[in-house]
Amino acid sequence: MRTEDDFDDFMLSNNDVMLRSIAEDLRKCLPIEGMLNSEHLAIQRMHQHPEPMIHVDAFLYDDDFVDSLCEEGKMSRNYCVACGSHKTAPLEFISHSFSLMELKFLYQHVLPDLTGKALVDVGSRLGAVLFAGCLYSSAFQLYGVEMNADFCHLQEMMITKYQFSDRVKVIHADICTQALLLQNADVVVMNNVFEYFLGSLEQARAWEFISQNVRKKGLLLVTVPSLEESLSTLQMDIQLSQWVEEVQLDYDVYMDKDIDREALQQIHLYKIV
Repeated sequence: MRTEDDFDDFMLSNNDVMLRSIAEDLRKCLPIEGMLNSEHLAIQRMHQHPEPMIHVDAFLYDDDFVDSLCEEGKMSRNYCVACGSHKTAPLEFISHSFSLMELKFLYQHVLPDLTGKALVDVGSRLGAVLFAGCLYSSAFQLYGVEMNADFCHLQEMMITKYQFSDRVKVIHADICTQALLLQNADVVVMNNVFEYFLGSLEQARAWEFISQNVRKKGLLLVTVPSLEESLSTLQMDIQLSQWVEEVQLDYDVYMDKDIDREALQQIHLYKIV
């Protein structure tokens, strides 16, 4: 006889399957590195990185999938230090999306019950945060704001196919044009949102806009990486202690599972004071 917990586990695994199905559909629409030619600045920034770096979208490719691609010779975890030599070093991987585990951590352990709440994902990219919010939370409305028209189109395709249109809306815009949306939000999510896509002056402008409009007392702000790290290289006068209070998270909730704890530790939660 099934218990309520058994039913909950079944529903969660069912949602996992749907999210993986969305990822599979998106993989068919994108090159293996999960980046588009229209992302000129992000590609340029990665090439300028002091150590060789590769973008692997964590929503599209989990570690097992990456291993299988490496075995097939379609991807490598290492690069040749000197041409013609056998000396290699690990490539640095970067993702602009949350993995399935990170999304479940976000909705099941970071955020409270979102019944009746509105969530805004700044730079929604492939829509992972929005789709997971539909499946793992009771959020009333999930908004994605995305500057890249190609990514907006991909998100709209998934919204239509998986019938998310009653709760998910994607807005093709610069976040700096969305003051009212931010002012009325209950949760704002920002995952690696500016560093690789905007120059320093534009980053400073965007953060200034965020700090001025994400002001509703009690609003929850989720960032990757921390606000301190994001703002450390910018010449800005944002007084964090007067704006937010960090909420301590339990990163050990998956102790019994093979998870990337370091990735979870990049997720930070703040409450607007």
